Amino acid sequence: MAYFLGVDTGGTYTDAVIMDEAANLVLGKAKSLTTRADLALGIGGAVDAALAAAGIAARDIALVSLSTTLATNALVEGQGGRVALVFIGFDEDDLARGGLAEALKGDPVLRLVGGHGHAGNEVAPLDMAALEAAVAGLGPEVMGFAVAARFATRNPAHEIAAREAIRRITGRPVTCSHELSAQLNGPKRALTAVLNARLIGRIDRLVAACERHLAQVGIDAPLMVVRGDGALISAAMVRERPIETILSGPAASIVGARWLTGAKDALVSDIGGTTTDVCLLKDGLPEIDPQGARVGGFRTMVEAVAMRTTGLGGDSEVHLRTEGLAGGLRLGPRRLIPVSLLAAEHGAMVHAALDRWLSSDTAGEMDGRFVIPMAGQAGGLGPREQAVLARLDRPMPMIDALTSRLEAVALDRLVARGLVMISGVTPSDASHVLGQLESWDAAAAEKALQLMARRRTGAGERFAQGPVALAQAIVDQLTAQTVECLLEAAFAEDPAFAGEDAAALALHRLTAAGLSRHSGIVALSARLAVPVIGLGASAPTYYGAVGERLGCEMILPEHAGVANAIGAVAGQVSQRATGMVSSPGEGRFTAHMSTGPQHFADQDAAMDAMEAMLREEAVARARAAGAVDLRVTASREVRGAEIEGRTMFIEGMVTVTASGRPRVAHERAAAE
Repeated sequence: MAYFLGVDTGGTYTDAVIMDEAANLVLGKAKSLTTRADLALGIGGAVDAALAAAGIAARDIALVSLSTTLATNALVEGQGGRVALVFIGFDEDDLARGGLAEALKGDPVLRLVGGHGHAGNEVAPLDMAALEAAVAGLGPEVMGFAVAARFATRNPAHEIAAREAIRRITGRPVTCSHELSAQLNGPKRALTAVLNARLIGRIDRLVAACERHLAQVGIDAPLMVVRGDGALISAAMVRERPIETILSGPAASIVGARWLTGAKDALVSDIGGTTTDVCLLKDGLPEIDPQGARVGGFRTMVEAVAMRTTGLGGDSEVHLRTEGLAGGLRLGPRRLIPVSLLAAEHGAMVHAALDRWLSSDTAGEMDGRFVIPMAGQAGGLGPREQAVLARLDRPMPMIDALTSRLEAVALDRLVARGLVMISGVTPSDASHVLGQLESWDAAAAEKALQLMARRRTGAGERFAQGPVALAQAIVDQLTAQTVECLLEAAFAEDPAFAGEDAAALALHRLTAAGLSRHSGIVALSARLAVPVIGLGASAPTYYGAVGERLGCEMILPEHAGVANAIGAVAGQVSQRATGMVSSPGEGRFTAHMSTGPQHFADQDAAMDAMEAMLREEAVARARAAGAVDLRVTASREVRGAEIEGRTMFIEGMVTVTASGRPRVAHERAAAE
C-alpha cells in the first residue's frame, strides 16, 4: 500500500492529510496552529494527529509533499531578510523599472561595469576588483545576494563569475537572474532574483523544520514541495529557488479543488489567514499566467497559475476609517495575530491589559494591540530598532514596548523584517463574538471588539453600539471585499472585457446595482455565470453570504479546509527548460546556451543544438526534482519578418518539458 502525506503550512494553520494513493481516499486529516518561532512544532502537531486519525504507521508513508503560503504571505506583507543586489552593466535609471527599487526597500545595490550585448558579446569586462571590495565591505548584516547582469540570458558568464566570487568571500546564498528565467528584461529578472534571495532563509527554515519532524517520527520518504504552477519539485531544489514556491499554496488548492469536486469550469477561491486567492479552473486545468506570477504588487518572472492574490483573510487587520462623518471599515492587507488566539496562549496578560483599557473613559491609540517577538536574523538594524527589539523578550501590550512615537516607526520596520508580529482585532475575532467560531478565547475577542467599538467617527459618534454590532460589520465587510475579489477575477478572465480595468468594473455602480437586482426606471441584473468553489477552513463560515450576493452556485467540498494539503500530493513533477536562438546577421545564427553562445551557419542546426541541450537540462532537472517515468515534449516558436518578399529569421524560442510522477520511498528502496 502506498500512503502519501500532504502538508500545507499557512500563515495561521498547518494542515496534514494522509491519502491512500491507489484508492484515492482521504484516510486522516488534522490541523495545528502554525508556530512561527519553531515551524517544526506546528508541522509535528498536524502530522502526528493525521497519522493517528488514519491509523497507519509512520514507516508506511511513501511520499511527503509540502505546500506553503509563507513565501506568498511574505511578499504580500512586504517581509523578508536583508539582501544585496549586484547590478552589472545597468544604468541608474534601470533601478526604477519594474518595481525594483520598491522591492529593494533600501537594501544595498552594487552597480558594476560589465554585461553583454543582445547577441551575447561582452560589452565591457566585469570589474572583479570593485565587486570583491564592495562585497567584503557589506559585513554580516546581508543575508543573501541577488546577481543580475545585462543580457545574462544571452550570456551568463558575468553572473556566474560574480556568484563564485561572492560565495568564496561571504559563504552566503547567491541567486543569479539567468537561473530563474530565460526571458529578456533585465530589471524584471533582477526583481525576481532579489525576491528569491530574500525568501531563501524563510523557506530553508520551513523545509528543515519539516525534515526534522519527519526524521523524528520515522518517516523515511522523499520530500517534495509544490511549485507555483502546481507541479512538484524536490526539497533540495526548492532551497535554491524558493521564489518558485510563491503561489505554492494556492496552486495546491487548485489541484485539490479539482480532486475534491471533479469540476471542470469554476472560479476557485481559497481564503486563508492572510490572503484570498482566486483562480479560474477551465476544462479541469488552471490557467498559467504568461506574464509571470504577480504577488504583493510585484510582477515576477516565475511561471505560476494565473492567480489573483489579495491581502484579505480571516486574520486580516481591521482598519477603522475616521475621516468623514460616517466612518467605515477596511480589511487587510497585513495579517495580525487575532486577539482571541493570543489570549488562548497568554490569557492572563491579554485579559489584564484589555480590562485595564476598558476601565478607562478614553480610548488610547494603541488600546487592543499587542506585540509578539519572532525568531529571525536581526542584522542590519538601526539603534532604535535594536532598542525596541531588546525590550521584546515576551508578548506584551504594544504601549509597553514603546517609549515614544518615534519608536512606532522602528516597530513597523521590525514587523516588515518579520522579527515582530502584531496582534489586534481580525475577522476571526469577530466570528468568535458572533458564535461562528469556537477555536480560541471568545471572551478576549469580545473585550477587544468592545474597545474598538468605542472609537469615534469624524462626527463624534461611536463606530458601533457594541461588540456584536461591530463584529457583524466586520464579517459583512469581509463578504463585500471577497465579492470584489471574485468579480475582479471574473471580469479579468471574461474575453468580452479584455483590455478593460477589471478592478474598476468590479467596483462600478452599475455592477453593484446589478448584483442588488435594481429595479426602477431601469432594471439591472448581474450574477456570476460559473460556480465558485470555496476553499479554506473559514470558507463555510463566510462563503454562503458571498454566493448569495453573487447569485451563483457555491460549492463547499467536504475537505475544503485541507484542500491545499490534498493538492500537495495529487500533483506531478514537471521541469521546463527554455532557450533562445537569435540571428545577428544574414546566414548567422546564435544559440544562447547556458554555457555561453554557440554560432551556426544554419537555422535548423542552431535550433536542433538548442533543443538537444534543453532536453538534457530538462531531464536532469526532472530527475533531480524527484521524477520517474519521464515524458519529454518539445516545442519551437519562430519569429520572422517579411523583407522584400522573403521571410527573414528574427529569433526562435525552444521549450522542452520533462514530466513524471514523483518517486516514492518503496521504489527507492527497491532500486537500492
